[in-house]
Amino acid sequence: MIMEGVMGVTGDKALRLSVERPASTASGYGMLLVLLLVLVAAPALAIWRGNAGDGLGAGLSGLIGGLVFLFLAAGFYLLQPNQGAAILLFGDYRGTDRVTGLRWTWPWMVKKKISVRIHNVTSDKLKVNDLRGNPVEIASNVVWRVTDTAQALFDVDDYREFVNIQIESAVRAIGSRYPYDDYEHDEKTLRGDAEHIADELRVELQERVIAAGVTIDECRLTHLAYAQEIAQSMLRRQQAQAVVAARQTLVEGAVGMVEMALDQLSAKNVVELDDERRAAMVSNLMVVLCGERDTQPIVNAGSLYQ
Repeated sequence: MIMEGVMGVTGDKALRLSVERPASTASGYGMLLVLLLVLVAAPALAIWRGNAGDGLGAGLSGLIGGLVFLFLAAGFYLLQPNQGAAILLFGDYRGTDRVTGLRWTWPWMVKKKISVRIHNVTSDKLKVNDLRGNPVEIASNVVWRVTDTAQALFDVDDYREFVNIQIESAVRAIGSRYPYDDYEHDEKTLRGDAEHIADELRVELQERVIAAGVTIDECRLTHLAYAQEIAQSMLRRQQAQAVVAARQTLVEGAVGMVEMALDQLSAKNVVELDDERRAAMVSNLMVVLCGERDTQPIVNAGSLYQ
């Protein structure tokens, strides 16, 4: 029975929400046996009446047998695995048949077949502004299937086109919620949190296509890059940020090593340094540890203060 609901409007303009239910159909193999019996019995009866001198009866027998044959033959249809057939009676939905093989129903029933197999769609590359306003190119791969044939056929005009449009809309929505990258690792990003982005994209898309009786099994980003007009600028920015981050790590490590060296020299009474010599040693150690090139040692053959 078709359930009625409201999709944003009320009264006579409300959308009737369909729900799949099993259809009342029969196995085609039993009806095929009946068809063969009619095919054999009708000519035999016509011949018998003709031999008995009843020409009119023979003609009627042949005519009735032919009509019964055509009536039965018009009710057959085939269903492959993972395929369904929505049964309609004068436009009224009477259920969905998902039993595979040779099937039969009344000839005046309309059969609308629909695939419930898994579909794999790769979207086009979309240009989206991320959270910081940078234009990025995004493409996604979506695995989906029809789980409610009634909703897919009767609640949307074209469920395949509907899903494709909603994929584009969901990708744009997710792309605008996150920045492309973040070197400080303070927030989730499109590039650095692929699993989280994929899960959120699946949830976002599922909410959009549930009205079409579609289930989203998996979503993945297949392409992610800055748009061409800013790609070179963002590459230089990334390189600069990477250099700064590396320098920061290097300096922090060097300071720790210098501090450790001075503490151990003082603790073991290896040498006593005044503030000036202590500052000179710190300067030399920082140059050695933080320099990009290997330093050349200079041996002091005199005293420490010469």
